Amino acid sequence: MSVASRTPREGCCSKLKLFLASMAFVYFSKAFCGAYMKSSITQIERRFDIPSSLIGAIDGSFEMGNLLVIAFVSYFGAKLHRPRLIGAGCLIMALGAYLTALPHFFQGPYKYETSMSHRLSANSTETMLPCLSNHSLEKEETPSLQAKTACEHSSGSPMWIYVFLGNMLRGIGETPIMPLGVSYIDDFSREENTPFYLACIQTVGILGPMFGFMLGSYLAKIYVDIGFVDLDSVTISHKDSRWVGAWWLGFIITGTVVLMSSVPFWFLPKSLPKQGAKKTPPETKETEMTFVAEQESFLPAEMPEEEKPVSFKELAKDFVPSLKRLFNNSIFSLLVLTYLVVVNGFMGMITFKPKFLEQIFGQSASKAIFLIGILNLPAVALGFITGGFVMKRFKLSVIGAARVSFSASLISFSLLAVQIFLHCDNAEVAGLTVTYEGVSQVSGSQQTLLSQCNTGCSCSLKHWDPVCAYNGMTYASPCLAGCQMSTGAGKQMVFHNCMCVEDMMTPGMNHSAVLGQCPRKSNCERAFKIYMALSVLGSFISAVGGTPGYIVLLRSIPSDLKSLALGMQTLIVRTLGGIPPPIYFGALIDQTCLKWGTKQCGGRGACRLYNANAFRLTFLGLVTGLYSLGNMLWGVLYCCIVRRQRKLSLRQQAKENGLDGANGATPAGHAQITLAQSKETDKESTI
Repeated sequence: MSVASRTPREGCCSKLKLFLASMAFVYFSKAFCGAYMKSSITQIERRFDIPSSLIGAIDGSFEMGNLLVIAFVSYFGAKLHRPRLIGAGCLIMALGAYLTALPHFFQGPYKYETSMSHRLSANSTETMLPCLSNHSLEKEETPSLQAKTACEHSSGSPMWIYVFLGNMLRGIGETPIMPLGVSYIDDFSREENTPFYLACIQTVGILGPMFGFMLGSYLAKIYVDIGFVDLDSVTISHKDSRWVGAWWLGFIITGTVVLMSSVPFWFLPKSLPKQGAKKTPPETKETEMTFVAEQESFLPAEMPEEEKPVSFKELAKDFVPSLKRLFNNSIFSLLVLTYLVVVNGFMGMITFKPKFLEQIFGQSASKAIFLIGILNLPAVALGFITGGFVMKRFKLSVIGAARVSFSASLISFSLLAVQIFLHCDNAEVAGLTVTYEGVSQVSGSQQTLLSQCNTGCSCSLKHWDPVCAYNGMTYASPCLAGCQMSTGAGKQMVFHNCMCVEDMMTPGMNHSAVLGQCPRKSNCERAFKIYMALSVLGSFISAVGGTPGYIVLLRSIPSDLKSLALGMQTLIVRTLGGIPPPIYFGALIDQTCLKWGTKQCGGRGACRLYNANAFRLTFLGLVTGLYSLGNMLWGVLYCCIVRRQRKLSLRQQAKENGLDGANGATPAGHAQITLAQSKETDKESTI
């Protein structure tokens, strides 16, 4: 008998471990693909010449895909074959990644904005006259019919819709992974093992963003049309705000990884025996919050689907009552509201953080993405595993888990608030952030780009083709710098006899300029290092509270509503916390733009230069405000959990007293009075 009983348990454990390994891989792959999308936001924005508000809508299309199916997948998926549904979701995610990369193969070569003629070959050393080369520019700015036809397939065209739809398809495919996978683990694992299993999966999953950002950083240095154009003819570098990396290649790589992660789920069973179970049936599992189900007027848990087959019609009929039972749980409702506010701040921050590092601290897009992937994300991974270890080591109760999560949230918020005071001065761009005489004066007007030194050059005020003069100042174009001649070709081109530079320097000094913006001042590097240190420490502390907070959510709902609860939580948080933030963050960031680019077909393109101080206050101020509100809600939630636990203890004591009274130890009437008082306080807490 003992041998016979031991064999299925070993099989159960091996299959559960296989599911855990498969879940870890799929968490890695989906995070790998999702993080690469985040890291490519800047490249996609530049490639399609769109503003930050529109790129925010494209980024939010992932959550739109979740919105379409998550409620049904979470509810009906719990009654169906969960592993196979996860495998099907992975296939859809891979298809979405491939669709995102498709526009690159339909578009023509990327033609970046420039005021210089492209007629010169890469090896030419012919002398040009930048100050005079724009006399015929007004005619060229009105594109011909042939040019309009060509530019419809280039940057600024509506082909970004493919990226939008591909990202939405990824959202649809990702839907079943979290609610069905987590509920599957919690149903068939020991209660004390669940926090550790979830922490391990999340820790492996956090490696996905690390690799995603590192891949994004690497591909951001590779020119978008690698293999199709002569790179010697490209006059911009990866540090230029017009540079576009090989963004499309990353989606092919990440889509293939997601496709591979779907394979194991097709061979896993629909259900498993309870890990470590002997004679106790799965439905008798009680957690610390089991009494919450009774207190909140939950109905008794349904029998497992394998014992009681249920038709699709009956499942649909029970959907609305199940939702009512779920949202009558005040702890669950308050948790969802808290997560909603915090995720708003997080989504806005992670979407535009690479741009923030680029514009505020003068880092290249490639370096900003790399630093996030190599510093912040390992700190998050270490925080997740630390939080899971603390839960398992100290066997924390629901109150203990809430205390850890709330404390971590407060500390990380304090570190975030300090970051607002770390900044660098605006980049010195003549006519935009400083006058041509070098006096600080922020202006978004095009007329301030004109000065006495360049009025005779007939320069276009629309183009952004920056040059760095030897006086340390950046000019919006060689023409606006008053440069009268140039030598060299490609990235080695040098402009000479620049009249605006001459006005700033003493006679006899170098009046030349080279392509690209001037680097920031040296004191900016120190502020950047302090900012990154605070950011990494805050990421670690915030992640420590992640797993305990998730356990509070799991322990606040009955087992038969677990999948629905996780699905609804994901639905609400991603709908209101995933879709709007990138859009309104992007719209507010657009208001701080000083110089907009010009599309190939005319019209406003992507922003080339921001007011750094306004960007910083808008971006970090909004993030800090949302996190502040989230901490207030966490404080209310913690007080509610403590009060609830005290009432549950009184109720449990009343039940025990009732049993003692039946044996003659305590009067039964006393127990009834205690129960009545407990029910009365329950009603008050629900209200």
